[in-house]
Amino acid sequence: MTFGLDTSVVLRLLTGQPTDLAAKALARYQDGIVAGDDFSVSDLVASESYYAIQHHYGKTKEEALDALRNFSSGEGISFSQSFLSAINTPNIHKASPGFVDRMLSSDYGSRGEITISCEKSFRRLPDTEVIV
Repeated sequence: MTFGLDTSVVLRLLTGQPTDLAAKALARYQDGIVAGDDFSVSDLVASESYYAIQHHYGKTKEEALDALRNFSSGEGISFSQSFLSAINTPNIHKASPGFVDRMLSSDYGSRGEITISCEKSFRRLPDTEVIV
């Protein structure tokens, strides 16, 4: 069976905080892997986790992205192609547009849609229209 992980679970797995819930989340994940389950992380959960790791846990963009990148290569975990494309952009922690913007644009593009933005940096991405 495949289970979708909520942001609260992903944060526990990535940060180990608070320790009691992190231990329970890790045990559930490990039990699921042993049982043959798969786990999915949506783009929304990835985005929320990216920002929460920075805001609530005081980590840098690079540290937040490294944590998500490492987690995405774990056993039984699946992320969208949009996430994988964005997270593997070289120097994504310094890129403009950044991680979430690239994930969003990639998602729209995968559906044949054009991204419309008021952010000039979107000009660097394919299939975008910038309103200035």
